[in-house]
Amino acid sequence: MKVKVVDHIGIAVKSIEESLKFWEESLGIHCHGVEEVAEQKVKTAFLPVQDTEIELLEGTSEDSPVSKFIEKKGEGIHHVAIRVENLEEALAEMKAKGVRLIDETPRIGAGGAKIAFVHPKSSGGVLLELCERD
Repeated sequence: MKVKVVDHIGIAVKSIEESLKFWEESLGIHCHGVEEVAEQKVKTAFLPVQDTEIELLEGTSEDSPVSKFIEKKGEGIHHVAIRVENLEEALAEMKAKGVRLIDETPRIGAGGAKIAFVHPKSSGGVLLELCERD
């Protein structure tokens, strides 16, 4: 598996609009787009920081994974995303090594990226997203 970079850090928030005030006004990091991913019941906002991004995640319904995360743990870091060269190969390699996967096949995430999640029980309590971008 070829790991390229830390693609982004996902942060669960109650309100993207409110959270953007901090990131944009306090730090001068400006959002380059808000997108809704209906399949995942989430709205996202990406804030570029050199070769990586901060991804703000707001649930669009009470039963969304992000809303449930906030209800259980509060706002904060939700996941870390690692960009890989070939997601299908990376998943096959991890599965062969006995890594517990949430997604055994890629799905489409924000920005059209192919994504898959690794279960936190396999990664030291961290929800790990693997992604591939063109």
